[in-house]
Amino acid sequence: MKTILTFTLALSAAYAQAPQPKTPPKPPMSFFLTSEGSGKGANLGGLASADAHCQKLAAAAGSELKTWHAYLSTNTADGKPAVNARDRIGQGPWHNSAGAVVAKNLADLHGDTLDQARLGNNLQKLTALTEKGARINGGGDTPNQHDVLTGSMPDGRAYSDGADHTCKNWTSDGDGVAQVGHHDRTGGGNTSWNSVHPSRGCSQANLVATGGAGLFYCFAQ
Repeated sequence: MKTILTFTLALSAAYAQAPQPKTPPKPPMSFFLTSEGSGKGANLGGLASADAHCQKLAAAAGSELKTWHAYLSTNTADGKPAVNARDRIGQGPWHNSAGAVVAKNLADLHGDTLDQARLGNNLQKLTALTEKGARINGGGDTPNQHDVLTGSMPDGRAYSDGADHTCKNWTSDGDGVAQVGHHDRTGGGNTSWNSVHPSRGCSQANLVATGGAGLFYCFAQ
């Protein structure tokens, strides 16, 4: 019995001294849904100000990455060409604040091929976390806040029909409408995270009326 006990103690000591497998470090956050909007509806102050909002929220959350862009398209206006949201966010992969992959690359994010469209990306209510790691209300919650500003078609590009889909390129909280997606992938007749329907208008009240809060996606390049 004494021999067995001695062997057991020796084995335990050897195990304790042996190097233990390390848990891989969590990937840095490179995607989030803003926890707050501008407070002025879809008037974000334009693309540059929307990017600065992403930077501010990311920095406050302790982000290790420095270059953040808002996932927003703009329409052709004042002699300036349209801007595609998908062209502003780098190549991926993108991880949320919990370290989960939401998309591997641009094609995966937008379902560029038939197989990618069929499988879908991993962006949905449980993974579309804010920079603080919180979930945003979706369909069935009160209030519903699943409308996310994008101004984009499902492929992540700007509309070219001459109509306003971006509340005057994110400078209006009055006239105009903004195309929105649903971060919870429900409602509106489809399951698109980035392009489901136009908002009722550009004011905060109109965004709230259709199930939003003036929030948008941010991606790190």
